[in-house]
Amino acid sequence: MWIEFFTGLSPIYQALVATLFTWFMTALGASLVFFFRRINRKVLDAMLGFAAGVMIAASYWSLLAPAIEMAEESDLPSWIPATSGFLLGGAFLWLIDKSLPHLHPGFPEDEAEGISTSWQRSVLLVLAITIHNIPEGLAVGVAFGALAADLPSATLGGAVALALGIGIQNFPEGTAVSVPLRREGFSRLKSFWYGQLSGIVEPIAGVLGAIAVIYMRPLLPYALAFAAGAMIYVVVEELIPESQLQKHTDVATVGAMSGFAVMMTLDVALG
Repeated sequence: MWIEFFTGLSPIYQALVATLFTWFMTALGASLVFFFRRINRKVLDAMLGFAAGVMIAASYWSLLAPAIEMAEESDLPSWIPATSGFLLGGAFLWLIDKSLPHLHPGFPEDEAEGISTSWQRSVLLVLAITIHNIPEGLAVGVAFGALAADLPSATLGGAVALALGIGIQNFPEGTAVSVPLRREGFSRLKSFWYGQLSGIVEPIAGVLGAIAVIYMRPLLPYALAFAAGAMIYVVVEELIPESQLQKHTDVATVGAMSGFAVMMTLDVALG
């Protein structure tokens, strides 16, 4: 049923529907604030580790591997688009990380990153997760946009698997915003609102990514690798350190292994 539904849509609308789903999963995770004022730190670290594992697996199976395969059809060595796109994606997130004020959950306000600002702590917390969601939405959009190129390595099943994996790992990210805000005195409704708001960039980035690769096909392998590099930057610079902050290393590692296995299974089974 869902395959028929997606098949009847253009890649841009497919990207929109898929990223609306990932946004919904962020909102679903944020909705836990209606039931819990706090969340066990071990549980949160396991969820962050799981998100990291999903993103690492998605970066290879859903993005880098197709990018390399597509690049083999060009005159350039196949490693050039993958390597340059990957490094550009990391550099792009590095620039955002250094420019946009944000604060990671669990850190004191004087450790906020980006340019100095007088913004409230709540805004800084939301922006930290919003930064995570930019490459995730872009990755899903590029994956669906690649379908328009009609290449063997770009499959509907693989794009859907990526959207499912990103959606699953968005659940803990929504929780990681809303629950800390509730602890700081926000109402449940306001905490939920800010939590789901962090995912609104995903449909925007997804549609823009799909449009870019459809109308600029030569950029496709670079765009796939770019999204992978941006996601790996988020994993290494933010998700893994946050999951290890309270020294629950075993729990976070098991979460990462589980997330990797889930995303790998989804991609192999559906792609």
